[in-house]
Amino acid sequence: MTAAPSTRFSEFRERLASRALVADGAMGTMLYSRGVFINRCFDELSLSSPDPVRQIHQEYAKAGAEILETNTFGATRPRLASFGFAEKLRDINRAAVRLAREASGGGPFVAGAVGPLGVHLAPLGRMSLAEARAAFREQIEALIEGGVDLLILETFGNLDELREAVFAARDAAGGDLPVIAQVTIDDFGNLPGGVDTETFTRAMDSWPVDAIGINCSVGPKVTLETVERMMAFSSKPMSAMPNAGLPQRVENRNIYLCSPEYMAQYARRLLWAGVKIVGGCCGTTPEHIKLIRSETRSLQPVQKKLKVTVEEPEARAQALPPLPMAEKSQLGAKLAAGKFVAFVEILPPRGVEASREIAGARLCASRGIDCINVPDGPRASARMSAQAACQLIQREAGIEAINHFCCRDRNILGIQSELLGAHAVGVRNLLCITGDPPRMGSYPDATAVFDVDAIGLVNIVHNLNHGLDIGGAPMGSRAALLIGVGANPGALNLDEEVRRFESKAEAGAEYAITQPVFDLKLLEAFLKRVERAGIPVICGIWPLTSFRNAEFMVNELRVPVPEEYMARMRRADNAEKAREEGVAIAREMTARVRNMVQGVQLSAPFGRYQMALDVAEAIGPR
Repeated sequence: MTAAPSTRFSEFRERLASRALVADGAMGTMLYSRGVFINRCFDELSLSSPDPVRQIHQEYAKAGAEILETNTFGATRPRLASFGFAEKLRDINRAAVRLAREASGGGPFVAGAVGPLGVHLAPLGRMSLAEARAAFREQIEALIEGGVDLLILETFGNLDELREAVFAARDAAGGDLPVIAQVTIDDFGNLPGGVDTETFTRAMDSWPVDAIGINCSVGPKVTLETVERMMAFSSKPMSAMPNAGLPQRVENRNIYLCSPEYMAQYARRLLWAGVKIVGGCCGTTPEHIKLIRSETRSLQPVQKKLKVTVEEPEARAQALPPLPMAEKSQLGAKLAAGKFVAFVEILPPRGVEASREIAGARLCASRGIDCINVPDGPRASARMSAQAACQLIQREAGIEAINHFCCRDRNILGIQSELLGAHAVGVRNLLCITGDPPRMGSYPDATAVFDVDAIGLVNIVHNLNHGLDIGGAPMGSRAALLIGVGANPGALNLDEEVRRFESKAEAGAEYAITQPVFDLKLLEAFLKRVERAGIPVICGIWPLTSFRNAEFMVNELRVPVPEEYMARMRRADNAEKAREEGVAIAREMTARVRNMVQGVQLSAPFGRYQMALDVAEAIGPR
């Protein structure tokens, strides 16, 4: 049979092309945790005990899963026959699709799960490749009859068997039904039989599937490392659904020990690497998926499609012309004139006393720094509002401030209110960012909003600068906010970073500040690719304070640091020498980027403002 084309087939492919998707987690270990004995046929429960299966699907949907896998991992004839249910194959698969569809309610996509046959294929076993393909096709046809939106072929350790499953899917469904093919790996990124990453990736890349990836296996760390290697050999979208670590035997039960927070950290790294489908396998729960979805929303949260641009001709006619960049602020005037600028980052205080920060800003002003950059709840911390800190700095220290403005904590109503308030009190320079998710901070249970991301926020500010509110209605007056955005030249998925940068520029961004840069080649490549956007770029410079600080940059913030600089920091044998070496490296970078960008953003690690000013000396005359 051939699957009838479905509007959801196209919808899934469109979503996959535009952003990352979150899949659900474990089904088998969830059923086991609820008292289903391990010797039961879990697939048959869709017929005999549908309620717990449906409930698990519902919990994943509530947690934010956008793909629900049917309870059919072992619903092929060879596996069902071992339990005496082979003749119920069609009913089991169709029932499983129905339960997932009921839980989906038209929201998440329903994926037909297909696992290995559980028998050795020829020449090691008696089943031929042709018989294996026929067995896979039988199950897949039942899943198609049930109405799946896509297939996920998962946990395969044998390339020949996976190939037969892929072509069985194409025999049964033609080219319309989306298919994802996934393997399971060992500690070294090889298939259980020893096939290496390059070999299995090149093979999967040649097959007619929509995405390839890894599931189950040994946990998120090896999954991330292997997926990153796979990307060198395939341009297909990648999926990653690791176990919650290796199971430990506790009181005669297998317990998976990777916490939801730990899995979410790796989900973020997988997304940074460019993975398009993230989820979980054995041991993952709705709580894991909830935090993974939060990470996904924080990196690409425009999923509600909130309209923040003006479409109506009538409203356009009433839009006011924006003020020129040079008239918005002193910083705008300097950027418009092509002057090289220097910023120093000063964090808002944790309490109500800001005298130390104001003193630091005064020191910076006396040394010729152009602006103070004030983060908004950095690393999801609870501090004085960035806008209030900007007001104090501008009033008490006599130097302009840049207000970081993130989307994490505000819905679009609050965003508009605070932006109008910022203009009214004279805080005119913005850096529009999506914001770190709450999980990264001290209050991981705090609710993240993320109505829009940085691109949507730029659209909102752009409209306000034209005298239009979030709905496109004229306000009778206009804001004059200078729109800055963030950029990451060291992004693992540089294509996506460039795409988002260009989208920000199209939305109205007027300048950009990069993440800290240590690798000049990465900066050069990035600048070349975003040159057509035509907006000034300010390069982030971070004076390292220790070798451990350099390791944190590389491993936690995913900021590439060349081995040359790592070695220099490693050789510093005390804290003072380490700080001196960090400043020396930052000064070298500042001098090297002087003619490549229109300014530098100097960080002051742990409030050491003098370190930033020591680096600023390398700028030279301006």
